[in-house]
Amino acid sequence: MDALRRPERFAARLLMAGLTLVLMLMACLNGSARAASPEVIFPDHVQQGAMVIGKVPPNSRVEYEGRTLRVTDYGTVVFGIGRDARSDQLITVTPPAGSTMTARVEVTPRDWPIERIDGVPPATVSPPPKIAERIRREQAAVSRARTRNDDRIGFTQAFIWPVEGRISGRFGRQRIYNGTPGSAHSGMDIAAATGTPVRAPAAGVITFAEPDLYLTGGTVLLDHGFGISSNFLHLSQLDVKVGDHVEQGEVIGEVGSSGRATGSHLHWGMNWFDTRIDPLLVLERTQP
Repeated sequence: MDALRRPERFAARLLMAGLTLVLMLMACLNGSARAASPEVIFPDHVQQGAMVIGKVPPNSRVEYEGRTLRVTDYGTVVFGIGRDARSDQLITVTPPAGSTMTARVEVTPRDWPIERIDGVPPATVSPPPKIAERIRREQAAVSRARTRNDDRIGFTQAFIWPVEGRISGRFGRQRIYNGTPGSAHSGMDIAAATGTPVRAPAAGVITFAEPDLYLTGGTVLLDHGFGISSNFLHLSQLDVKVGDHVEQGEVIGEVGSSGRATGSHLHWGMNWFDTRIDPLLVLERTQP
């Protein structure tokens, strides 16, 4: 009886091996870009507010969120994940010699607590029309400075803290000023004494420098390249001007409490163009 069943068992095993091979081929064809090409590397998952650095073949065309990304000579790309991003993020990569493939990055949601801030001057919470117009003009100028897409690569450095101190305000928290709901906190607040030197967390060029904006007081923007920028708010002194090239660790100003601030601290924000990202995640990130 066993002799009669051996051919049947052999045929069954052969069929199973064939099915396994087919499934493996389908997985390769339908899998992520990471599985399809070892030259295309992105993180499997990131948190909301992350700066994402990936690796692709040099001279590839890379697209994300309707934007064509710059690629370094050695194949590095970067983009930002917004505070409220929820679904998986898709990046299309077309190598110089090859078919277009898609990389998928899973976004891990975060808990966003509510932060209440009292004692803010009422005119900065609900400003009169003339002040509201000034705020609009000033914020539009800041936004324009964030549209740059330079080929500098300061963003690839391991970022350092611009000042040392306690984190007094965290990125993404919903803020309520004097009982009035405001927008989510756009950066990280670091408590420090007025006059404390503020150092560039990574190399770049100064694209905006104004000592007295209504909301943010002394304000400096530092462009790190490829759409990644840092902003430093509430400064008591500016030591740079637009067009200055600064190296990592170079002093760009001093901590203060100018603008809408209730005490001396540095607000350090980061952006990928108009997408706000979390500086703390940038400090903690690992390269792919």
